[in-house]
Amino acid sequence: MLKGKSALVTGSSRGIGEAIARALAAEGCNVMMNGFGDAGEIERKRASIEAETGANVRFHGADLAEESQVDDLFRSAEDAFGSVDILVNNAVIRYFHTIEEFDRTDWQHALAVNVTAPFLLCQNVLPGMRAQGWGRIVNFSSVLGLAARSGRADYVTAKTAMLGLTRAVAAETRSEKNITCNALCPGSVLTPNTEIKIAELAEEEGLSAEEAKEAYLRRRGQTTGYIDPARVAGLIAFLCQDAASDITGAAIPIDRGRSATWLDGGNG
Repeated sequence: MLKGKSALVTGSSRGIGEAIARALAAEGCNVMMNGFGDAGEIERKRASIEAETGANVRFHGADLAEESQVDDLFRSAEDAFGSVDILVNNAVIRYFHTIEEFDRTDWQHALAVNVTAPFLLCQNVLPGMRAQGWGRIVNFSSVLGLAARSGRADYVTAKTAMLGLTRAVAAETRSEKNITCNALCPGSVLTPNTEIKIAELAEEEGLSAEEAKEAYLRRRGQTTGYIDPARVAGLIAFLCQDAASDITGAAIPIDRGRSATWLDGGNG
């Protein structure tokens, strides 16, 4: 259990981030949620997590592309809970352009949200973690931090950078017994964003919803089904336990073997 700990989870208004917020609250954590979406729906989710778990759950709608708002998100969590013991850098913005066609404003936006904001939040939380002698940081990379696909230059670059940031934080905290920093590298998780891409594929190619769902997965070399967001959240909850205190600086695939078997008929 993580009773009494406090977590800041970016991009937690839906999908994987929402599952993480629920999992950590169920372990006894106070949770600061963050993300975009319909305000009423976000409030319903926040209230339901709080009611179901008894945790203190807050929400802050910081735009992670704005440095001042990133800092305010941290300060709000610290003010609400007294400390930020767990940081999960989950939020992401995605573009789908070839390098030649990539608008430079979009590129800068992607780097601000996907790389700079996680760095700033690490910078903000580390002093408190050092002072109290305990902390957990989990950064989201991807299977596309381990290899590349065409048309995803911003995402591949950002998710590769997250591996570097994870290792840098781990290197700077490795002498401190109870501070860890690890990265997760998920494959295709069935999230609202994934469902949008599946619907687009169905429309483009005249496929049924089920056919598009299978085709989307097959084309990514993940042949045994989508990953449940709750399983990703469960792995993060484990990494926050004392039992995982020896794991730091790791890049952990959660992809049904996809990244280990690309040469075996898959193209990633």
